[in-house]
Amino acid sequence: MEQPVCLWPVGAELGEGPIWHAASKSVYFVDIRGRQVHRCAADGTRRQSWSAPGRPGFIVPAVGATDSGGTKNLGSRRGPPWRGNDEDIVEAVTLRSVAPAPRRPSAGAQVRTGTTGFIIGLDDGLYHFNEQTGQFSPLRHIEADLPRNRFNDGFAAADGSLWFGSMDAGETDPTGSLYSLHPGGRLTTVDSGYIITNGPAMSPDGKTLYHTDTLGKKIYAFDVLPDGTATRKRLFIATQAPGHPDGMAVDADGGIWVAMFRGARIDRYNPAGELVATIAFPVSNITKLAFGGADLRTAFVSTAWKGLSVEERTGEPLAGGLFTFRTDTPGLAQHTISLQDIA
Repeated sequence: MEQPVCLWPVGAELGEGPIWHAASKSVYFVDIRGRQVHRCAADGTRRQSWSAPGRPGFIVPAVGATDSGGTKNLGSRRGPPWRGNDEDIVEAVTLRSVAPAPRRPSAGAQVRTGTTGFIIGLDDGLYHFNEQTGQFSPLRHIEADLPRNRFNDGFAAADGSLWFGSMDAGETDPTGSLYSLHPGGRLTTVDSGYIITNGPAMSPDGKTLYHTDTLGKKIYAFDVLPDGTATRKRLFIATQAPGHPDGMAVDADGGIWVAMFRGARIDRYNPAGELVATIAFPVSNITKLAFGGADLRTAFVSTAWKGLSVEERTGEPLAGGLFTFRTDTPGLAQHTISLQDIA
């Protein structure tokens, strides 16, 4: 297995949520505290960035797009649309904030099919992001009674469901919950009582859900029933090693790859919960990884400089960068979410 190298020293304060977007042959990820969405090609070229109207916790590919009614144009961008297989490098763009998205999405939001985009979890709910126009369209408001919360991590499952968590932005109160949003629009609270939720991921057969209690340094497993219900919560991993478990991804063999914040590494566990491999990094805060590339054997890893002292940042000049390394085992394909199931 190759050693990690920095693909893009973007300097994200709190990089998170990388995904592989096969259609454009690119990796997307967010900077939560920097309120940015980033994208680059698999080799680190064709870099592009957008400003978000809030703190983006996760990003997943979508099918369908919100109608222009009720949409706020949050930026303008220079140059032609980015194409994942262009030969020329597209330089990063600068977005100008025109108007903030409303705190409460309109209940009458329209959705049309035929286009794509992304679903992003912001402070107050789920939004559609159109990477061609830079528009963010509100879709669904969640946790209106918890204004101190924000959304933190999420993923798209093979059955079209969206699994995502919330957390206390101050990282002190156990107000965070894990949610699942299923085809047809059914929103379920899977679990609650977390200060920081993280890393939801699912086994290759879709029968086991993994979820992280970051501050508790624990990962739980749930059984997932055919109707999408998560049940039989149990402790999967409790670690006393340096660092805190953050985001994670599952490979084709069922291996669970766990990013260790303040641990300078990624740990790989087998489905029995046994530690089988560790990948060391030259930076402390590893936040999440995704598998991509044509063979799904290229890992893309987000990192952060959040919480580092001035001295530590000097010693970790690549903190907040996007890293990559090759793996022996391929990952799982990235799935999409239908916007009709959200709006």
